[in-house]
This record gives sequence, C-alpha cells and structure tokens, in this order.
Amino acid sequence: MRLWVCMALLSIVLCASADRPAVIQAMVRAGHFVRDAAGGARDMFRAYQDMREANYKGADKYFHARGNYDAARRGPGGAWAAKVIRWPFLLPHSDARETWQGRVSGRGHEDTRADQEANEWGRRGGNPNRYRPAGLPRKY
Repeated sequence: MRLWVCMALLSIVLCASADRPAVIQAMVRAGHFVRDAAGGARDMFRAYQDMREANYKGADKYFHARGNYDAARRGPGGAWAAKVIRWPFLLPHSDARETWQGRVSGRGHEDTRADQEANEWGRRGGNPNRYRPAGLPRKY
C-alpha cells in the first residue's frame, strides 16, 4: 500500500512539473492576449471618458497619448487594441475620421496629424505628460 501511495505522489509531482503541451501553451498565450486587449480597450475608453469630462481646451493630445500609453503597457494584446481603436470611437477608419474632422468639425488635417503623433508617442511608451497642457486638473 505504501508503495502505491509513494508512486501516486511521485506521479503527481512529475506531472505537475512537466512542460505543458504546445496546444495548451498556445491557448494560454491567446487567453493572455485577449485579456490584455480587453484591458487596453478599457484604458482607451477611460482616457476618452476623462477627455470628455475634463472638457479642457488643448488637452486632447494628452488624452490620446495617455490612452495609448496605458493600453500598450498591458502587453501585446493591449498594444494591438491601442493600434486598432481609433478616436473618436464611432469612426473606426482613419479616412472617415479625417473627413469628419476636416469637413464637419472644422479642425482640419493638421489636428489629425498631431493626434496621430500623440497616439504613436503613447504606443511607443513615451511619457504622455509631454502633451499635458498647463492648468489641466491633477485628477487627470
């Protein structure tokens, strides 16, 4: 009986320390990617909500950089989410957004280019405070 108990415990220890099969490892990595992507989307949405709440002139670039920075720090899934999600959220394609900004909002293509620069800066891990305007409340 003791021999069987010892063999069972040894088997459990060996199985627990063995490498996972490649399929299981791929599924775990995919799960981490999806979790990071969802977290990155939340980060982007939180930055968007803060931008709307702050309603502070000249702060949009800061919030673009901050949202992308927070999302990209989560890992590959977050970086993917930061790259895929566009501002504003209802206009997913950059051409549509440029048309909207150029014709409807009156901000023009220069503002779009500056927004994209802030997005890239944040995605690359640059400090979002580079774009922080003076006087923006500390809350943000």
